[in-house]
Amino acid sequence: MMKVMPAAENSQIMLDKFYAQIGATSQVPVVIISIALILLAGFLGTRITKLLKLPNVTAYILVGILLGPYCLDLVPQFVCDGMDFISDIALAFIAFSVGEYFRFSALKKNGSKVAVITLCEALFASVLVFVLTFFILKLGLAFSIILSALASATAPASTMMTIRQTKAHGDFVNTLFSVVALDDVVSLIAYSVAVSIALASLGNGFSASAVLLPIAWNIMMIAIGVGFGFLLKFLMAKRSTDNRLIVSIALLFALCGIGAAVDVSPLLGCMAMGTVYINISNDDKLFKQLNYFSPPILLLFFVKSGIGFQLDSLVTSASLSVGVPLIVVGVLYFFVRLVGKYAGAFVGCAVTKKDKKVRNYLGMALAPQAGVAIGLAALGARVLEGSSDPVIAAMGPVLETIVLSSSILYELIGPALAKLSLYLSGSYGKPEAETAEEAPANESEVTSLKEQLQAIQKQLAVKEYARSPEEEAFLEATEGAETSAGSEYNRKKFINKR
Repeated sequence: MMKVMPAAENSQIMLDKFYAQIGATSQVPVVIISIALILLAGFLGTRITKLLKLPNVTAYILVGILLGPYCLDLVPQFVCDGMDFISDIALAFIAFSVGEYFRFSALKKNGSKVAVITLCEALFASVLVFVLTFFILKLGLAFSIILSALASATAPASTMMTIRQTKAHGDFVNTLFSVVALDDVVSLIAYSVAVSIALASLGNGFSASAVLLPIAWNIMMIAIGVGFGFLLKFLMAKRSTDNRLIVSIALLFALCGIGAAVDVSPLLGCMAMGTVYINISNDDKLFKQLNYFSPPILLLFFVKSGIGFQLDSLVTSASLSVGVPLIVVGVLYFFVRLVGKYAGAFVGCAVTKKDKKVRNYLGMALAPQAGVAIGLAALGARVLEGSSDPVIAAMGPVLETIVLSSSILYELIGPALAKLSLYLSGSYGKPEAETAEEAPANESEVTSLKEQLQAIQKQLAVKEYARSPEEEAFLEATEGAETSAGSEYNRKKFINKR
């Protein structure tokens, strides 16, 4: 049971009086008002982080801490408890969107090199964290192996945002995009294997069935995800915008339900579904549409994670039953993972004979960690909390606290490190002479593309193609967002280079 601070007690009394004055005699209005508060506070938080050029996820986590029991305590505990399903749904959207970046045509070109680099940087980070937690800090096998698996994950959102802001390009950017996308696959597989071993270690010893059965369930989820990808392509034929959203979200929710039923993460299945769909349909519009639907869900997920952040556990060691305060574990994890990422990327690039600039600076751009890592930490916490051993069960919240606290630090310094690596690698800020040489070719390509678009528009006008008012409004919003991020041509060219 979390200890509530005196300031939080006063705010809770005021909150109860407010609900009583508006006649909220049931939980329904409390839940609705709490969700509205979370959404509004998350939005206002991003106004501040935008000025500081920090990613939105940083604002969401900090807002969650502010609304949580250790500050204002404005969200009742039963509301947070009833939002557990948000974690699975949010991760399903994240995993599906990652699948967009696994185009087989791009993987054929540099797939083997990217795979070697990704395995090296993920493996080095995981091994170093495992050595730290298990052999040095002696935190137990189940806890150590799950945390070390989470160390391999990298947050793609911060890196992508930095690349788009700087308009960086070149071999360094192409390699970085591919590694970040494949990194999530490696982390998901590593997490699945780690949980299997952790579950076996929490029982009556190791057995083949205890380790292989969860892996078999994950393979089944991948197979179902592949099937859902083909089914999605079939159901998307000639659908309106609203029906496309309904069908795609229904399939994602179905995958989440199947995964929850067999107690397996739906992440690999959702990623397989996205990968299959983008390769057989080449329809990136669906991913854009889902990106416009998912932000409120992701906001709720990250703010809820911040609300569950246990600040008091940072300075206590009782939950770990060792003489190491959690803040020490978190700080060591933060630096050891950074060292592992950089060293692994350096070795991977050296083995694949990548350019010196890519080898020296790629690891710096792999620092951010949020999204998938936070979601997997929540799932891992459930595994530990399910143990009959009270000491091991108490490590569940500790796992989330370490990943959340380190994610905040990574999101604060991650974009800066990514921007520095892009600059040092020469991916942006090129001399004017070099930029001038590239300009004529780009201008001619843009002119040719404009002519093709004008011809297509004329054909559509002749056929009097009509869209519904809703679809026109949706496409107008999409085009506006694309304009703010860059031209459609540059965006497609940017994706293809990945």
